[in-house]
Amino acid sequence: MTITAERKEALIKDNARAEGDTGSPEVQVAILTERIVNLTEHFKSHAKDNHSRRGLLMLVNKRRSLLDYLRKKDGARYTALIAKLGLRK
Repeated sequence: MTITAERKEALIKDNARAEGDTGSPEVQVAILTERIVNLTEHFKSHAKDNHSRRGLLMLVNKRRSLLDYLRKKDGARYTALIAKLGLRK
């Protein structure tokens, strides 16, 4: 359910705005999206895992907050990010 270190490094490299950037909203949203996808796959075989479902909802809310912040600060970066990650809205 967690992402590997190699996958996380690849996400950071693909979404970083500058060299060594790990804290920008784009990187954070990409990592959260990967974790959300992994948990969604987990629930296909573990439908009654309500403890993890709570964690999934917290991740989704955190991602939504970061996306709202990014849309407020820079709309072009927001639209580019949701297009790159394949998110709706």
